Amino acid sequence: MARFWIKEDLQIRLLAKCLGWSLAAGLGLSFTASAHAQERGQKLPAITLGVNIHNIKAEVAQTPQEHEIGLMFRTSMGTNEGMIFVFDRPGQQCFWMKNTLIPLAVAFVAEDGSIVNLDEMKPQTLDPHCSSKPVRFVLEMNTGWFSKRGVKSGDKLRGSLFAASR
Repeated sequence: MARFWIKEDLQIRLLAKCLGWSLAAGLGLSFTASAHAQERGQKLPAITLGVNIHNIKAEVAQTPQEHEIGLMFRTSMGTNEGMIFVFDRPGQQCFWMKNTLIPLAVAFVAEDGSIVNLDEMKPQTLDPHCSSKPVRFVLEMNTGWFSKRGVKSGDKLRGSLFAASR
């Protein structure tokens, strides 16, 4: 998922690729940790979530920078692995797939863990996929994960993130 795109950052990264990292650095160009992480993807600490009889190992994206990078540049993800995006307060959340190489399924999740709505997202597209009402969490899994397991809107996720709301 990519929520933001900075034109200058793209220009610097393209120049760096053309010139090579060391030459570009020698010219005095600086590169942020965010730009480097975006090139190789990110690996975040994971927690266990559950829905119906299924367990999920979900990396937790909590900061705006982690939200921005999401699952970009990943070429694969384990069968029961995903990423959960945690927001400070409920709001309408919209995701798209710029620089995301694998197709994903997305669940928009209320504060109590209830799934509000589900969608499927095609890789490397800018099509918006939005929550139908305010949510505090968004869970991305491999494409088809929810439908193959009969998970639907109204089902509840279990896990420590939702304990305070119950």
